[in-house]
Amino acid sequence: MEDRRNQKIRAGILTPAEIKPSERSARVRYAIRDAEGAQAAQKSGKQLISLDIGDPLLFDFPTPPHMIEAVYQAMLSGHNGYSPSLGAEAAVEAVRAEAARQGIRNIREVFVTSGVSEAIDAAIVSLMNPGENLLLPSPGYPLYEAVLTKLGCEPRDYALDEQNGWQPDVENIARRIDNKTRGIVVINPNNPTGAVYPKETLQAVLDLAARHGLIVFSDEIYNKLLLDPVEFVSMAALAPELPIVTFNGISKAYLAPGYRIGWGILSGEERSVLQYKEVMTQILRARLSACHPMQCAIPAALEGSQEHIPVVVEKLRRRRDLTVSILNAAPGIHCVPPQAAFYAFPRLEIARSDTEFVADLIRETGVVVVPGDGFGQAPGTKHFRLVFLAPEEQLRTALERIQLFSGKWE
Repeated sequence: MEDRRNQKIRAGILTPAEIKPSERSARVRYAIRDAEGAQAAQKSGKQLISLDIGDPLLFDFPTPPHMIEAVYQAMLSGHNGYSPSLGAEAAVEAVRAEAARQGIRNIREVFVTSGVSEAIDAAIVSLMNPGENLLLPSPGYPLYEAVLTKLGCEPRDYALDEQNGWQPDVENIARRIDNKTRGIVVINPNNPTGAVYPKETLQAVLDLAARHGLIVFSDEIYNKLLLDPVEFVSMAALAPELPIVTFNGISKAYLAPGYRIGWGILSGEERSVLQYKEVMTQILRARLSACHPMQCAIPAALEGSQEHIPVVVEKLRRRRDLTVSILNAAPGIHCVPPQAAFYAFPRLEIARSDTEFVADLIRETGVVVVPGDGFGQAPGTKHFRLVFLAPEEQLRTALERIQLFSGKWE
């Protein structure tokens, strides 16, 4: 029998109590999915060209057929229940073999997750206490900041030097470390800048981590999408004794973002990572497992045909060149050529904010990009992130609209 309060609520005499969210949740931002103005522009009849989300499947990059077939056959053969919490055996072994090809040794754990996002979340949750800080590249991928904020931890930026091709400023990293710092995040190749870091820079960061007893989180999801003849080196391969978590997955180079399958590789001297590994394993058990049939795409991706990758890279290289050429010819815009991935992070020489520039751009041209302030940027600078996955004709249209708009915008 309903109590009297519920009866009054139903009758409209009382209103339900207002449920207030946590204070820290109000500070969580995720710029990539928070693009303002796009829906309003679309409702007003504006034809949008969306260059804001790094999903190859929105454009002309289909998932390789052998990966689709592997998942289909997995479903037919009964891989539809829970997998082991750390991942199906074949998937885990395929990741281990791929790590060995990258030169990673002293592997203490491999864990398969619902996208790299869950791997990042689990690794940070297993490490951080409220009030501690983690060093993040600025600019960088906003998920790290969002996870830290919801935990009551400090996302502490370190600088990437735009004048030096967006390379990490190692001296700045050193200055940002204090007794509350637990680790350093390195995104290589970088999102949103597309920069690739040389071995010497990575080694300098690792030396800092060793000196201060820090863990390194190395996000390497774009490591196979190199657009220039640069060398990619996995950080864990340079320092097998140090505690490092390497993140990767099948969303980008293997064109399967909707499968939501990523992984983490914990490496280092066994004694130094034992307690951390046990806690992370317990956290991963609590969420049961990543999607079992989709994990069957991992061996197909890593051990099957790689023929699509050079095709993808060549298409992206042409689109990168087109993007840089037109943006650098636009008034008030300068773009450092990205070396990898499919993002550009051009600088705006404007008086007002990049948020205003992007909002007006969307409203007037229908071209959807993301303001730079959502990725972190040096104080006083203004940028936006653009995804150059679109076919060349559509991409050229969008870029020419940006070029024309930038010449008239005040």
